[in-house]
Amino acid sequence: MLWLLVTGKVPTKEQALAVSKELKSRAKIPGHVFDAINSLPKSAHPMTQFTVGIMALQVESEFHKAYVKGLHKSKFWEPVYEDSMNLIARLPEVAAFIYRRVYKGGEVISADSELDYGANFAHMLGFKAADMHELMRLYVTIHSDHEGGNVSAHTMRLVGSALSDPYLSFAAAMNGLAGPLHGLANQEVLRWIKHVVGDVGAEVSTDELKEYVLSTLKSGKVVPGFGHAVLRKTDPRYTCQREFALKHLPEDPLFKLVSKLYEVVPPILLDLGKVKNPWPNVDAHSGVLLHHYGLTEDNYYTVLFGVSRAIGVCSQLIWDRALGLPIERPKSLTMDWIEQYCKSKSTK
Repeated sequence: MLWLLVTGKVPTKEQALAVSKELKSRAKIPGHVFDAINSLPKSAHPMTQFTVGIMALQVESEFHKAYVKGLHKSKFWEPVYEDSMNLIARLPEVAAFIYRRVYKGGEVISADSELDYGANFAHMLGFKAADMHELMRLYVTIHSDHEGGNVSAHTMRLVGSALSDPYLSFAAAMNGLAGPLHGLANQEVLRWIKHVVGDVGAEVSTDELKEYVLSTLKSGKVVPGFGHAVLRKTDPRYTCQREFALKHLPEDPLFKLVSKLYEVVPPILLDLGKVKNPWPNVDAHSGVLLHHYGLTEDNYYTVLFGVSRAIGVCSQLIWDRALGLPIERPKSLTMDWIEQYCKSKSTK
């Protein structure tokens, strides 16, 4: 995936293995990064700890050093590439350290150099099952990115356009990802599904589930995991996860409930007539899969999302600097202009 996003070409097996080897060679983390994270209370949200860890990595930015020395702008992409590769290589261990610190008594698991990127991440979190390793490969792949307009991807490029280095830009992106309307949505979905189970049971009938969904909507709440700002069909990332579940955990009660929601929710949302996309998105499924394999701490899920997203947004930032794109400056509007615009639309 990383090779494809940076070069635009699908790699050979040898090229993919070379990237994997390259990332492993860059994965060593300075001790001060762990010290910075440990300075926070364990009760701090995992995304807060994750961002602090990223900022602590920033002191080694190759782009910052090169810029201070007066590097020509035509070569900006080179240290941005170095920073991006280092960042991508080091994020799994930073993320795993936070997970083990908060939920597993601080017992750290060392990296396994024999494992690939996704499997090693799962290993450092504490999961040995081959299926969980395969799930993490899938998770990292489908959460890397899908387009540049989402909050985290756009934030990365916006901050990076000011020539902030990849660490500063990615930390900003992660603060955007931490919002409940963006990356935090995956934990919101699982929590809502647990509420469904608690209120009406996992073996709820289709009619009972319809009534529950309608009741949720009538109370002014949303059904999390459905709809998307860009897509107008079922999220292909949802489909990938569904295929994985059908193969590996077809009898899981929560998966069965997710499948039933897939049947029930879209028709209800369509009947309302106000929803452009009633279909499930990536968040509708990911939490249930992680929960099945024992990663039940939903407060941590967005950190997983963050590790994955780095592959996509860092690739974009490398290309932004290679193309010499200018600083982003959204147009400013006066209140008078906005009022006149709204009046012109209301008369049509």
